[in-house]
Amino acid sequence: MPSATLTPSFVTQAECPADKQKIDFFDQSTKGLVLEVRCSGGRTYYLRYQDVRGKTRQMRIADAKDVSLSQARHLADKARNRVAMGEDPAAEKIATRAVPTFGEFIEEQYLPYVKTYKRSWKTDVSLLKNHLLPRFAKRYMDEITRQDIVKMHHDRKTSGAAAGSANRLLIMMRHIHNLALRWGVPGIKVNPCAGVPLLEENNKKERYLSPEEAQRLYAAVCQSDSPMLKSIVPMLILTGARKREVLDAKWADFDFARRLWRIPTTKTGRARHVPLSDGALTVLSTMPRDPVCPWAFANPKTGKPYVSIFYAWDTARRRAALSDVRIHDLRHSFASLLINQGRTLYEVQHLLGHTQVKTTQRYAHLSPDTLLAAANAASTAVGSLMGVMPSSALDVPLIQALR
Repeated sequence: MPSATLTPSFVTQAECPADKQKIDFFDQSTKGLVLEVRCSGGRTYYLRYQDVRGKTRQMRIADAKDVSLSQARHLADKARNRVAMGEDPAAEKIATRAVPTFGEFIEEQYLPYVKTYKRSWKTDVSLLKNHLLPRFAKRYMDEITRQDIVKMHHDRKTSGAAAGSANRLLIMMRHIHNLALRWGVPGIKVNPCAGVPLLEENNKKERYLSPEEAQRLYAAVCQSDSPMLKSIVPMLILTGARKREVLDAKWADFDFARRLWRIPTTKTGRARHVPLSDGALTVLSTMPRDPVCPWAFANPKTGKPYVSIFYAWDTARRRAALSDVRIHDLRHSFASLLINQGRTLYEVQHLLGHTQVKTTQRYAHLSPDTLLAAANAASTAVGSLMGVMPSSALDVPLIQALR
């Protein structure tokens, strides 16, 4: 590589030989500074140096049209000083170029991953397409800040969406960045969602069937034109399983000898086992079984699982005067009935297949009768400690009550 004492006129007049694509001129005045002159006439300044491992590297400083020679020398000196301090400017540039945009990360890494285990991945696609990608797709992952996340969360809430809808976006962004951190995506050092609080949600519907309502609902489903509804609904109430888990159940999943139902694919992506109660076994034993059909609750017309049972369900619940009851409320009711029968949260958690007990606590509804019985138990206990208690407020003389 030829060397020369670079001058402004030299930089302007230097030419590339006709038989070459480019030629490099090593500046004798500034260590490592290189002027590249191309056959096209273009000129670029580079710094050539050795990194901490002794490997020769070259980093681009600037186009000669954008900076003067003195500015190029100043930039070269600054970069060389950083090298002396143990930094590697070229490696940093390579790492920066490796940082994906949010859209690239979603398309190439996030969606392929969640599709392998998350049954509700289509919901993710919807949230991404309608809310997150329009806002962040072209932003590099290391450019998304905590302020950006707070604004996204706030904008979603102030647009008229429910708190739960705004929270779903925050939860999803938090999960996306946690995965990026776990996978070592270049440029991701912290999760920008950390410390951003969820909005208080006061719109969660809590609907639990009383034993009388459950009987009324069963009578209605028995009158349904759908022959399988009278088996599907009791199975949901008696096991606390999710709708899709029941609809997709196969006869091979039921171990009648051990009284266990193995659900191979759940919402969490892991298999779980549900004990079969006497009631659940009765439901299964009274169902017609087609030896050539593997599905237990198949549509008799197609021999395949139902895609939807909403019309038949809606007709039955209205007939039972329970139009506000959703199918998922049957799962809630299962948990509520267990809690009111004195079963522990730990037991209910495992029966429902929850990974965290706080999820189960949402379903742990105590009926007014149970709460009243608990209050009376306290009253009885206090009475035993304090002697005979008045049976009513009327038994206490007015003067004594005022003292």
